[in-house]
Amino acid sequence: MFRCDAPAVRRLLQVAVWALALSAGKQVIAAPWSSLGAPLTPREISSWDIDVRPDGTGLPKGQGSVADGQMLYDTHCASCHGVFGESNDYIALTGGIGTLASDAPQRTVASKLDYATTLWDYINRAMPFTHSKQLTVDEVYAVTAYVLNLAEILPMDAVLDQTSLPKVEMPNRKGFTQDHGFMQVDGTPDVKETACMEDCASDITVRSSLPEGFTREIYGDVRTHFRPLAGLTDGVPEPVVTSTTIAPQTLASNAGCLVCHGMDVAKVGPAFTAIAARYAGKPSAAADLMKKVRQGGSGNWGNAMMPAQTGPSDDELAALVSFILNSTRAP
Repeated sequence: MFRCDAPAVRRLLQVAVWALALSAGKQVIAAPWSSLGAPLTPREISSWDIDVRPDGTGLPKGQGSVADGQMLYDTHCASCHGVFGESNDYIALTGGIGTLASDAPQRTVASKLDYATTLWDYINRAMPFTHSKQLTVDEVYAVTAYVLNLAEILPMDAVLDQTSLPKVEMPNRKGFTQDHGFMQVDGTPDVKETACMEDCASDITVRSSLPEGFTREIYGDVRTHFRPLAGLTDGVPEPVVTSTTIAPQTLASNAGCLVCHGMDVAKVGPAFTAIAARYAGKPSAAADLMKKVRQGGSGNWGNAMMPAQTGPSDDELAALVSFILNSTRAP
């Protein structure tokens, strides 16, 4: 993770403009780039300058206990990672310690991470999956403490803060090497290639892609979701969107429902058609389901925990619940 250096970025832009002008055979006149870009404000930089180093550099002030983290974990994490971190369909958080060098390695948070600060950093920037960056600093410390307790690395009475977290000794602190491939232990090392100095390939294409529809189904319109995190909403009018202008299935996607529920196929949670069947003919179905979705919980469809849906407005939630209750199995 690099830190943003506004002067350096402006210098790069200046060089790029000079190069383009010269390659086109045009005369460069006084500062044609002077109107490009603007210095970043401290507020804009702080929105992105959130990386935490292994030694704890970058950790904000705050604290959280294992006890506080348990409720947060049950609400936001257990539906994907399992009640005890054993995982349902996603990466396991616990177990596997000491197995990485065995014939049956288990890559978990507990077995693989070499620094506990990495866990804090990842939770802070990327979790919960469907509404990342919504936890407070104290809540991130608490969830981190609870996950480390589940992994039997911290005791039940532990409290983490910016001073104590970097001191946590992970089981795999000295286990990282560069002698294998990125995803396979027996693969070719990715970082030991010899730099090409002559007769190098001229056509190089760098690509990065996600499965078709992945970002749209999980996050909706990422341009709208992530603009506030960059401090880019000031003075920029955002489109007014109401529940009447959003298709119900899009509401379900934007709220993260489709991560755990299929239309007529069960995933972590039941299919929408199964929910509709259970509530069919019940006069209070809409009110009961709205309450269930808003508050979250577990026990009605097994042990998987459904996080509370606090994001949708009441109108959006009503439209979403109506969509679920009227779901029918595809012919």
